[in-house]
Amino acid sequence: MSKSPAPTAHYRPETRLVHSGTLRSQYGETSESLFLTQGYVYNSAEECEARFKGEDPGFIYSRYSNPTISMFERRMIELEGAEAARSAATGMAAVTTAILAPLKAGDHVVASRALFGSCLYVVQDLLPRYGIETTLVDGLDLDQWQRAMKPNTKTFFLESPTNPTLDVLDIPGIAEIAHSGGARLVVDNVFATPIWQSPLALGADVVVYSATKHIDGQGRCLGGIILSSEAFIAEHIHNFMRQTGPSISPFNAWVLLKGLETLAVRVRAQTETAARIADVLASHPKISRLVFPGRADHPQAALVKKQMRGGSTLVGLEVKGGKQAAFRVLNELKLAKISNNLGDAKSLVTHPATTTHQRLKPEDRAALGISEGFIRFSAGLEHADDLIEDLTAALEKA
Repeated sequence: MSKSPAPTAHYRPETRLVHSGTLRSQYGETSESLFLTQGYVYNSAEECEARFKGEDPGFIYSRYSNPTISMFERRMIELEGAEAARSAATGMAAVTTAILAPLKAGDHVVASRALFGSCLYVVQDLLPRYGIETTLVDGLDLDQWQRAMKPNTKTFFLESPTNPTLDVLDIPGIAEIAHSGGARLVVDNVFATPIWQSPLALGADVVVYSATKHIDGQGRCLGGIILSSEAFIAEHIHNFMRQTGPSISPFNAWVLLKGLETLAVRVRAQTETAARIADVLASHPKISRLVFPGRADHPQAALVKKQMRGGSTLVGLEVKGGKQAAFRVLNELKLAKISNNLGDAKSLVTHPATTTHQRLKPEDRAALGISEGFIRFSAGLEHADDLIEDLTAALEKA
């Protein structure tokens, strides 16, 4: 567990992404050190005892405390405006821990129906196995959140913008409903990134990231992180992760720490590219629907302006002609690569109905706006004109 250090907290996000949380050894290295160690030695048996009692602030075992991991957590704490954080081996380890760790049999969870497939599995399939009741709602409808609230409701969970249709949910409004019933709100902020949206400042209690996406941003490693109050991390997350072990490796934490240094630059460039692609393709005759946060025609355009500082690095495209036409587009692309990842330096494209959301019933996908012709495009760092030419050429073959 890590507290937010004071020295760099007053700087702007770009500066904090380079300097926050750095711990230098006696050698005064420029780049943060990578501590590839399993355990630590103690000067005396008394010091060891104090460390295990929590009376000495040093490290014990890298499953739950490590200098490199601590630096990654501290940097994210300052960026997100949180009090504490714990990093995890993957984004799904972070999501599962954030939701499951505070709950017990008899509790109730309300979640938006528009979720990444693995998140939906946790809510729909995993939690009920342990006696935890769950309810799915239309995340855009505040009345449904309110009606789903029960005396035993402990957690609300959502992602915004949603995967893959980029709907934007009212975080302050949903947080108010959760808090009025004594529940906490957990927000998956991956599609917005911490550059464009700050859920804690909007009323959320917990923020989770798949650091595998924009935070790494170069297809190198897996990771996740949970950010919240010191009380929530200490009471619910720290011991759960310490005892069950869904922890990040020091090497991955170091890669993600270095990725943070360029996060703002990459996300801004990718968002600008995504916006240009959206503007060019919005009127393309082969596309029946285009979704991009930040455009005036986005279904929640007013809400985007209210709670986000920018759009997204992703664009949703619905190709006329269904799955067959969408597959032709994917197969014709030369620059954008077919992959279920996102937020990478390379532009990536996927067909959600047959990949990330294939486990849903066809009628459930249709209700979420995930048609057979829908494509999720993640803008990379290539030149926007090259990507536009690539997309338009592929669309001509649809």
